[in-house]
Amino acid sequence: QVQLVESGGGSVQAGGSLRLSCTVSGLTYVTWSMAWFRQAPGKEREGVAVIDSDDVKGYADSVKGRFTISKENAKNTLYLEMNSLKLEDTAIYYCAARAGVWVGASPRLKLRDDRYTDWGQGTQVAVSS
Repeated sequence: QVQLVESGGGSVQAGGSLRLSCTVSGLTYVTWSMAWFRQAPGKEREGVAVIDSDDVKGYADSVKGRFTISKENAKNTLYLEMNSLKLEDTAIYYCAARAGVWVGASPRLKLRDDRYTDWGQGTQVAVSS
């Protein structure tokens, strides 16, 4: 059973940076995709960034150039480096995992939350002015 535990959330001023971590255990998929999603109050959950076992990465347009997803296999940890944070980045951030990769698919397709089977409990990010 896959277990995902997020950490690193907190409060930060606009323009600042945060790094989220997701500790992964039980991931036995031969090929996999892992992603960060977020959900702001009153809004639907949206995909932010995705990485797969081929190290192919994808980003939502809203975070491209500001956020970086990475995975350190030796530590079984997924990261989301967030720079130049904006007020609209305020949300609960979740990491998610699924078996398989989408070869040639767009980030938008890869960041459909209904395709992910394993989820963490979330970590809060609050950006203030």
